Amino acid sequence: MCGIIGLVSKKEVSSTLVEGLKRLEYRGYDSSGIATISNEKIERVRSKGNLKFLEEKLLSTSLPGNIGIGHTRWATHGTPEEKNAHPHITDKVAVVHNGIIENNNQLRNQLIEAGTKFASDTDTEVVCHIITSYINSGLSAYDSIRASINDIRGTYAFGVLIASEPNKLFAVRGGSPIAIGSADEENYIGSDTYSLSAYSDNITYLKDGDIAIIENKSYEIFDQSNSLVEREKQSIIESVTLSEKGIFKHFMSKEIHEQPEVIAKSLSNYIDMDNSLLCVPDLPYDLSTISNVTLVACGSSYYAGLIARDWFEKFTNVKVDVEIASEFRYREPPMDSNGLTIFISQSGETADTLAALKHCKSLGQKTISIVNVGDSSMCRNSHASLKIFAGPEIGVASTKAFTCQLIVLACLAIKIGRLNGSLNKDQEKDYVKSLLSIPRLISNTLDKEDEIVKLAHDLSNITTTLYLGRGQMYPVAMEGALKLKEISYVHAEGYPAGEMKHGPIALLERDLPVFMMAPSNTLYEKTVSNLNEVIARDASVILLTDEKGLENIGYLKDKIKTFLVDETDIISAPFVYTLPNQLIAYHIALLKGTDVDQPRNLAKSVTVE
Repeated sequence: MCGIIGLVSKKEVSSTLVEGLKRLEYRGYDSSGIATISNEKIERVRSKGNLKFLEEKLLSTSLPGNIGIGHTRWATHGTPEEKNAHPHITDKVAVVHNGIIENNNQLRNQLIEAGTKFASDTDTEVVCHIITSYINSGLSAYDSIRASINDIRGTYAFGVLIASEPNKLFAVRGGSPIAIGSADEENYIGSDTYSLSAYSDNITYLKDGDIAIIENKSYEIFDQSNSLVEREKQSIIESVTLSEKGIFKHFMSKEIHEQPEVIAKSLSNYIDMDNSLLCVPDLPYDLSTISNVTLVACGSSYYAGLIARDWFEKFTNVKVDVEIASEFRYREPPMDSNGLTIFISQSGETADTLAALKHCKSLGQKTISIVNVGDSSMCRNSHASLKIFAGPEIGVASTKAFTCQLIVLACLAIKIGRLNGSLNKDQEKDYVKSLLSIPRLISNTLDKEDEIVKLAHDLSNITTTLYLGRGQMYPVAMEGALKLKEISYVHAEGYPAGEMKHGPIALLERDLPVFMMAPSNTLYEKTVSNLNEVIARDASVILLTDEKGLENIGYLKDKIKTFLVDETDIISAPFVYTLPNQLIAYHIALLKGTDVDQPRNLAKSVTVE
């Protein structure tokens, strides 16, 4: 969740640390801080709130030093205030941390009994004091850090400064990602590729149990058995320009409008354009014999899994389950020995999903990770991975990553269907043709943004709303409700339209906004029946449909608001109906004046359970 940056250089580093934190602020913005070593003394500046407050403090505070660490926080232990901001320090040690120390209370009590005084409510400060105690006992800096991580339980990535080692930066991984980036006479640590892409052309991810000792010209990595090891150095290939807002006011707006382009890029990696056939890469097992599929994810990625269930079941004739990662492994469900489990995550670092992946591998499941970050932990831990090619997504509320996940899931479902004989070549070509139409259909929807702006103005004062749909439109409705909740703080719920009469219909009252997704498909007439139920209770309906759907509701069109999209099919409908929901959420949030890219209490990469 939190973001870590660190740097060893020949020049002063404080300004570079702050710039690095700006690239990490999507991971947390409750508070921030940096620490450096100068004359073998640790110096620190911290601030509550987002980075502008830290920058203001640094205008009047000198923070010299050619080595330093920085942190932007998403609060777990302790409220978002300056005393809980990282780095946490003693006279000998400074620590920044991403993760959770699960035995924090036990360790804290032991330290308090030994006379330690705490200045914060965080679990991280415990680590700081433990390292210090080992140094005071006479251990070296490295041995003190190694002994400390043997004492703690949980997930963590640490950046550590030791006052007596003014030219060495230490990095530790235990379940949360951290990587090293190298440049001329400078070495960096960071939480992800994006945080390091402005400073280095390459990146080296640590593995669990690793401790790295980093100087400005070199670094060494020691694994959990204390053996000196080499980890693979990878090129950073993402364009930094993809991570700038350009002409857009917010990253979210930019990323919504990038969808035709990034979806086309994703398609180009999975489709043979010359022959209109799939070119999904071969996987290290036989997909034709898969007996069942389980899709595991959190948040928007879970809704992508619910949408994809339709494709997998219709195209493969294989039983499909969709599971929320945070609940899945604790149920310990029986798993078919010939099953395929697919894990969906934008970052590839989502703690719940990663834990579920490791659990399923231990049960002998075939595993695939569908991710946006090709060198992520989930990629490294699964048998195979498929990248979604969305490019960096900085807005906390997922938009383009969600639709690119759908692209890869659709391609994989068609691929399995062809391999097990459920689909023939002509059917594959038809579905590929539909996939290739999606960038155009999304562009057509984006061209109608002015209509969404007008609709948002009409709805700018809403405090609660419902989203309804059937079939694939049910998870599209849930995703639409989630977007509105995330960035505008409006209470919103997505329901299956047919379930209204089993309870939620009690919520309907005059002028309550109700969004209904109703493409003119086989479920259209049933959805219109639910539409009548809503109108009869005087709720205010906003119907998303196509021309054919609008024609078929007759006189009802005068009782509702409508937003028309192009006619769709089983492949394209989820994409086309997702777009207006993203735009509605964005423009209502603008009118309400919320922080669109950094909504309260949320962070982009959820690396704690």
